[in-house]
Amino acid sequence: MHVLVTADTIGGVWTYARELVTGLVRRGVRVTLVSFGEIPSPAQTEWLDTVRSVDFRATAFRLEWMQEARDDIDASSEYLHAIIDEVRPDVLHLNQFAYGALKVDIPKIVVAHSDVVSWWASVKGEVPNEIPWMAWYRDVVQSGLEQATTVVAPSRWMLDNVERYYCEPRASSVIYNGRSPLLFNPHVSKEAGIVSVGRLWDSGKQVSLLLHGVARMPITIAGTEQHPDEVFREGSPFAFIDRTRVRVIGHQSEGQLRHIYSRASIYAATSRYEPFGLAPLEAALSRCALVANDIPSFREIWGESACYFDSNDAASLFDALNRMAGNRDLRLTFANLAYNRARQYFNADRMVDEYLALYRKLGARTQAA
Repeated sequence: MHVLVTADTIGGVWTYARELVTGLVRRGVRVTLVSFGEIPSPAQTEWLDTVRSVDFRATAFRLEWMQEARDDIDASSEYLHAIIDEVRPDVLHLNQFAYGALKVDIPKIVVAHSDVVSWWASVKGEVPNEIPWMAWYRDVVQSGLEQATTVVAPSRWMLDNVERYYCEPRASSVIYNGRSPLLFNPHVSKEAGIVSVGRLWDSGKQVSLLLHGVARMPITIAGTEQHPDEVFREGSPFAFIDRTRVRVIGHQSEGQLRHIYSRASIYAATSRYEPFGLAPLEAALSRCALVANDIPSFREIWGESACYFDSNDAASLFDALNRMAGNRDLRLTFANLAYNRARQYFNADRMVDEYLALYRKLGARTQAA
């Protein structure tokens, strides 16, 4: 079997794609990987040295959620067409909506990782106005969803949002994201610390909640401060922080994050918009206790294995953090609950096996047709 996978190199989709592609190659699947957004750094592509059979094509085409992306989407669609004609894959695994509209006679899986409209509704409390760019974006997303053979989402909550704001796909399923437990160290002695990871410019991550209280443990925030789309770069939104109370350490490599998770006692999952959430999963696999915003997607993913604070409420967040910080037994209980749930339900092997089963199912349908 030969699968063409698209990815972007800006957010968590790159991490997701690495887990997927690595697992597929180890199962004997031939993979062509095409990336968009930015040319990846050497650190981002080191993993490809261990899966040398991957045919990797890196591009810098803008992503569909970026301003001024229209020409890039048209050009990147033509580029993908040329690659498909060249390598003739059996299945397309598309991690952008727009490419679901490609005119090809092979199965097209579109994965709905996140989208602007559901982000806007979660963060702003209303759907966005139909300005020209937004109208174009919604048309592109809906067209890709409607023409996909099947749509996959990383949570039931995200799939419901696809149906609410765009259309009901012809076929759909939920496949939860996964990470490889062996990449993380859950056995290091913990320090008294709280960590949160998120893009500082993204209101959906809402790490700013951690600025509005006093915690009984030191707080560290890791994440990029600069928006990836130059249209929105207006300086650091965190320039005013009192960095004696909250340590902001900027972008960290995966190795650095693994070390941070391994030492932290508590992970603060502050997002108000999170279709899945790889950072809380990585923290859970490092045996951090999770203190999570009470939003539907976190409830779906973590069930009773996280300690929740009232939705988007800073006072409730610090009450939960300080209750956890002051009670070692409580921390250990929630750390073990999160760790065991992560290993059982959100490991990479399970994710890859479910996608492989879907590829085979779609391939069998194609042959029957």
